[in-house]
Amino acid sequence: MPNGYFTQPILFLVEVLFGIYMGVVALRIIMQWAQWEYHNPLVQLIIKVTQVPVKFLRQFIPAWGKWDSATIVLLVVLALIKIILVSLISAYSLMPITLIQLTLAEIFSLFITLFSASIIIQVILSWIQPHNSYNPITPLISRMNSPLLRPIRRILPDMGGLDLSPLVALLGLQLLSMLILPLLTAQF
Repeated sequence: MPNGYFTQPILFLVEVLFGIYMGVVALRIIMQWAQWEYHNPLVQLIIKVTQVPVKFLRQFIPAWGKWDSATIVLLVVLALIKIILVSLISAYSLMPITLIQLTLAEIFSLFITLFSASIIIQVILSWIQPHNSYNPITPLISRMNSPLLRPIRRILPDMGGLDLSPLVALLGLQLLSMLILPLLTAQF
């Protein structure tokens, strides 16, 4: 067996496991920003999955205004640990400034991915969900995407019932990603 035989499977596990948990922590931040309904089952799941580390961090980190700073710090620490683990497994050495840049890029990319996925899910749910049924995810996604879609809907002309605002928002998110990520990773 070659020396790096387990490198790719371990990297895959680190990326997936940290990615999922970081996504849940980011949703907890979005949950506060979008003012999600506390009694929603998905909100309860997010709180239960993240409560232990957030509660621990709240002992040391005060709130910053109306934001849950402990959750934000948890997300930054998780991104930092993930990047350090990936660099150790891949045998890359990182300078401290590069570590900070990659951490910011990781978090930025995560939020772009979450908002892009939520817009796609909202569009799909609007196509397949019967009008008289209740899905606990629908109001959450709607509240999450509303600040992005509402200004676009005001600008776009009426298309006769066809809503192109999700497409414009997705294009905008991807364009933003293409403009910001190279700056954060110093790849101009």
